[in-house]
Amino acid sequence: MPENSGVRGVKSAARTVALLELLATRGDRPARLDELAEDLAVPRSSMYQLLQTLVDCGWVRSDKTGSLYGIGIRALHTGTSYLDSDPHVRTARPYLDKASDALGETIHLARLDGPNVIYLATRESHEYLRTISRVGRRIPAHAGALGKALLAERPDDQLPLPNAPLVALTENTHTERAALLADLAGVRKRGYSVDYEETVSGIAGFGFALRYDTPAIDAISCSVPVTRLSEGHSARIVEVMHEIRTEIETVLSPAAGAPDWR
Repeated sequence: MPENSGVRGVKSAARTVALLELLATRGDRPARLDELAEDLAVPRSSMYQLLQTLVDCGWVRSDKTGSLYGIGIRALHTGTSYLDSDPHVRTARPYLDKASDALGETIHLARLDGPNVIYLATRESHEYLRTISRVGRRIPAHAGALGKALLAERPDDQLPLPNAPLVALTENTHTERAALLADLAGVRKRGYSVDYEETVSGIAGFGFALRYDTPAIDAISCSVPVTRLSEGHSARIVEVMHEIRTEIETVLSPAAGAPDWR
């Protein structure tokens, strides 16, 4: 268990967090007691006691038979509180609306979290509505416009990439480190990233790091179906998103007195 600033971590707290994160990653696939105990290397009896405590508190839910477990509604309450209280998300929302109105496409705000990006806000296109919101979901940073925009803000030897092979979300996702590094070099030269069906088949994306932090941890992107991606529309997307990035950075810059809270 890692130590921070010389303070020893609390084993039971770390185990609780690990359990909640594991359940969260499973999505709509509930887990059995034995699975959770094995995955976290925790004795079955200890895992059962922990699960029952979290069920009673609303952080974990169980089916009527008491044999299946999933993430509970308290996690949703905490997640929405994070979004509502974060000044960067709150400040950026009107600018996401502005970009969406100007382009008619889907606009995202996301944050780098280790080797992944987590979606913090989304404005959906009226042309193609998703049935499931992306907010709160995470994807590998190497696999899309948002993540590549943020990775490009860091030197190649400091990229927060996993030691394991890079996961492919589509046949176009970079799975070789050399190819990813070449792409990031292009991002740095252009000033924005391009994702051509690397995250979702049929969808392209343009990502722009928000540089009110150094290195940036937040980014915005515009997603568009490749069937509508003409040369003129691409140029318009880059123009509008560049303007929106500048506006957000101006409002949230340290000189503007923006809070530096993470």
